[in-house]
Amino acid sequence: MKLKKYEGNPILKPTGKGDWEKVAVLNPGVWRENGTVYMLYRASGEIEDYRIYFGLATSKDGYSFKRVSDKPVFGPTEGEYDGGCVEDARIVKFGEYFYVTYAFRFFPPGMFWKKKTPRPPADAPITVRKNLSRSGLLRSKDLKKFERLGPITPDNIDDRDAVIFPEKINGRYIMMHRPAEWVGPEYGCEKPSIWIAFSEDMLNWDGNSLLAQSVFEWESAKIGAGPPPIKTAQGWLVIYHGVDNKRIYGTGVMMLDLNDPRKVIARAPDSIMLPEAEFETTGIEHDVVFPTANIIIDGKILVYYGGADIVCCVAEVPLKELVDYVLSFPVKP
Repeated sequence: MKLKKYEGNPILKPTGKGDWEKVAVLNPGVWRENGTVYMLYRASGEIEDYRIYFGLATSKDGYSFKRVSDKPVFGPTEGEYDGGCVEDARIVKFGEYFYVTYAFRFFPPGMFWKKKTPRPPADAPITVRKNLSRSGLLRSKDLKKFERLGPITPDNIDDRDAVIFPEKINGRYIMMHRPAEWVGPEYGCEKPSIWIAFSEDMLNWDGNSLLAQSVFEWESAKIGAGPPPIKTAQGWLVIYHGVDNKRIYGTGVMMLDLNDPRKVIARAPDSIMLPEAEFETTGIEHDVVFPTANIIIDGKILVYYGGADIVCCVAEVPLKELVDYVLSFPVKP
């Protein structure tokens, strides 16, 4: 099966002007509450330094969005651990607070394909010296003003795609993440994979274990988490991304055990979404559909994704249909 892409895609495009969202808007975190859909999107005004910010847009129907401000609601602060860029928000809510996981770098990523990075001191952490990604956590009551709670991944590895489950399980917070260097025989995987960890406070994570690794051809280079999991009666529905050896990004789906999410109980072998339209195949990065958020409206899952690192898009599927589909591919214990 395939997700049905919205005919009006892209739902948010770069402005073509200004200094912070002129060139790209992508990879949004999305939340629906009291009839309003909030989209916290990633934005950049240029690609030479490629400094990256968050903007906010809202919608009543989940398809037609309007920006709430002509300024970013959050951005990098020079000298902070996330002084170069803030990327790829994923949103959950506990009590009165939204908690936003995001990727960051100490310096702007610049034209990373040309390895353009500043030269920090030799004794700086490797993530600073090589300008690698880490993951951080924000807290907010309105998605307009944010409090930095700190990094949530180590300072010695490239670790992004951090996604927190929307509720505690057995009294603990659960997080999926993708530590790029955790590969090899000692880690049980050959390519960057999805790992799962546990926490009492959302800041200190332990009990790391390998959750899922590349298995199928469409995800042969690496996989990583997508939107926050959706709780169903049958298990935790997880939509994730994969990359093949030609750097083509696709979208997959798996189901985790409801009480022990370290167990994958079902996983579809084929991608449920691949890049097809020009705004998905041609952009800052080619051939990218990158899912980062999902909400449920009238029994349908709306999956929000970035196209070619330049626009925001949405696709949909009935929740029951996707659950039945993935459960048709059970994973043997």
